[in-house]
Amino acid sequence: MTEEAELQVEATGETVGEAKWHALRELEQRAPGLDRAAVRFEVVSEGERGLLGVGYAPARVIASIDADVISPESGAAEPAGGEGDLAAALRELLTEITRAANVHCRIEVGEDDEAVTASLVGGDLGLLIGRHGQTIDAIQYLANVIAWREHGDGRKDVVVDAAGYRERRRETLEALALRSAERAQSSGEPVDLEPMSSIERRIVHLRLKEVDGVSTRSEGEEPYRYVVVEPE
Repeated sequence: MTEEAELQVEATGETVGEAKWHALRELEQRAPGLDRAAVRFEVVSEGERGLLGVGYAPARVIASIDADVISPESGAAEPAGGEGDLAAALRELLTEITRAANVHCRIEVGEDDEAVTASLVGGDLGLLIGRHGQTIDAIQYLANVIAWREHGDGRKDVVVDAAGYRERRRETLEALALRSAERAQSSGEPVDLEPMSSIERRIVHLRLKEVDGVSTRSEGEEPYRYVVVEPE
């Protein structure tokens, strides 16, 4: 069956039942009003609880429904209730990207006063993360450029995460900040870092705030703004 004739998602959970529930939620977000009775489930893995928490693996299922039983009014990127314009646009963008990449995952979007954060949850998300995070960073960069163009000064930072990559990214940025501080101190010259979102720049600023002998500042225009680490 071709991709155009079938809508399919993969989901995980502590049990097969929970995985099926997550899959139904994702299908209903993509196609509101679908007939649950028409959904087919394939159990990929029943999961493994492990011994004393060791060796745990989630249950994994694939849920499918024929496109011809989905009502024409159903939207593949229908936002959850209460989402703002930026959150809804981000969900739609990520739905199109994951669909084009043929990656089945759940898209969870949250929003606070400072940022809109999307987390991609699923099985193998390595294709979306890419080598050294290049793909997920490119997706996040694209989302921020779109947010800047559409919302200007009223926009929020957009953070796109997959499989907990951003926490690993935070550790990488802190290590980069410390190396840059050492380089600035030893060379006596300012060190320019790569363009980053304001959230990532804040990580660098905070990490070096208590480091003696260096100071930091941000330069450039959004979305190309970057951190400069300079010796004091």
